[in-house]
Amino acid sequence: MVALLALLGATIIGVLSTSGDAGLPATQGPATGGSTGGESLVDQSPLKTAQRLAALATTPDEQRLAQEAMRIADHEVDVAFAEALRQAAEHPPVLSTEGRNIQARLQKAQKSLQEDQIRVARLTGEAARAAGSAKETLESDLELANAQVELDQDEVDDAREDLSRAGGAPQDRIQRLVQEHEAAAHGTAGAPAAAANGGQLSERGLVRQARQWLALRRQRRDLSRARQDAEADADLLTRRHESLEALIVARPGAVSGGAKGESASLIATTKRLSSDRKALSSFDKRIGDQRELAQVYARWSAVLATRQRAAIHGGLIGILAVFLIALVGLFSDTWLERGVGRLALERRRIEQLRTLTRVSLRVAGVLLVFLVVIGPPGQLATFLGFAGAGLTVALKDFIVGFIGWFVLMGKNGIRLGDWVEINGVSGEVVDLGPFHTVLLETGNWAESGHPTGRRVTFPNSFATEGHYFNFSTSGQWLWDELQIHLSSSEDPRPMVEAISAVVSTETRANARLAEQEWRRVAQSKELKGFSAEPAVCIRPVGAGFDVLIRYMTRANERHQVRSRLYQAVVDLLGRRTNRPAPGALLSQPTASESH
Repeated sequence: MVALLALLGATIIGVLSTSGDAGLPATQGPATGGSTGGESLVDQSPLKTAQRLAALATTPDEQRLAQEAMRIADHEVDVAFAEALRQAAEHPPVLSTEGRNIQARLQKAQKSLQEDQIRVARLTGEAARAAGSAKETLESDLELANAQVELDQDEVDDAREDLSRAGGAPQDRIQRLVQEHEAAAHGTAGAPAAAANGGQLSERGLVRQARQWLALRRQRRDLSRARQDAEADADLLTRRHESLEALIVARPGAVSGGAKGESASLIATTKRLSSDRKALSSFDKRIGDQRELAQVYARWSAVLATRQRAAIHGGLIGILAVFLIALVGLFSDTWLERGVGRLALERRRIEQLRTLTRVSLRVAGVLLVFLVVIGPPGQLATFLGFAGAGLTVALKDFIVGFIGWFVLMGKNGIRLGDWVEINGVSGEVVDLGPFHTVLLETGNWAESGHPTGRRVTFPNSFATEGHYFNFSTSGQWLWDELQIHLSSSEDPRPMVEAISAVVSTETRANARLAEQEWRRVAQSKELKGFSAEPAVCIRPVGAGFDVLIRYMTRANERHQVRSRLYQAVVDLLGRRTNRPAPGALLSQPTASESH
């Protein structure tokens, strides 16, 4: 108990310490960052990194920062492309021998293409003005000229590809990269907005809080790496800017404009200075973009830190709820146990109530802790549907038993005090509840029918899934049977007729009442082919004959009727032989229930 209270106090302190909202960093000025050139023509890694991180943005604040990062990175890459194109145009690469040959072939192909295009234009005009056979000749020449133009165009394209592979056409390669960049930018323009619309809601449950905290931790690590890369690129571009600026200052005659120098040299120096100034301006833009990009990543990381703090706060609240559930369960268990102990009930009933309350409290506590740890289901209607289906399957027997209770309470059911037989067990109904029927067990109707002292409980599902016998609804009539053995030394027919007359006389009243009650129960005025009159059957066995007599009697009068019949048969046998009848053996009778 002391340890639980100490943990509860520590958790409350943690909840209070994490309840504040972490603010964003101080207002960031418009800084810019950029990407390094590297070995490739244009480094597009800043934009790719921004696009990859934008896919992880989930909240509106994160999405806004992701959009800003993508805009800055796209601007930095555009500046890098423009600078690369300008540098490629102003400083063409030095070609090798193979490159110069390819360039000469390209120039020759371009010249041939231009001449053939002029020829096609001339033939087109002449063919439009000509008539007759001259027109046909000009159209044939025009078709041949068009085919030659296509061949020249193929030669130009092939020469350009060869020159590009030889390193002699950087503008073409950069232009293709620009086109790919623009296509990718248009394709991903709406992605962050879509991600924002599908952003995650606040997570509930200790497991979800822990999973969210780990995901935010990974995202912050990616943002930290991206911010470090942007700062490193900004530093590299700054060093290149300073190096170029120092070179401009140290270059002799960079600002000279007198008439002493030659005109061509002055023009070249001025153009070179202009190119360097444009490069410095490009460096300035890219440095600003990279620095601003680093600041955006820092602010984004701060937003994630706030979410991490909220996740920790929610987790601590969940732990606090678990501790509170444990304390409430502990106190409730003690209080209920004392309350049950004060009840004026028998000891077994009190122990039963204690066990029931203890199990109920623990089950409720486990369910509440499970909800705190896992969290409530996202789709409540779906969850309730699945829970209802699961409970229906798990509680099928209880549901069928409850429906069986209504069946038993109906017209053809059973009542308290009825003598019934359920699943082979006979007894008197002493309790008829919504789910169970309780019998005070007795012997079979064919036996003595005395109580055994045992209470037998049956689920009420037997009323719908099985069958039962109720002996209280039809006078408890049953067929009983006597078996008499006669010696083979005498004719059995006179004795059989005499026994039949005695049995018929003794059971005539019961047979008539049984037929009347069965007709009333069956709601029919007559039962065709049915009779409750006694039946006698004789069969030869061994050294004599067995006589079987079946007759109708009430269950509670069975032993009395059997005793009277025994006495009457013994009197008949005695009068027949003028002595006791040891030759006539009376076998143990059997009985069967009537329907």
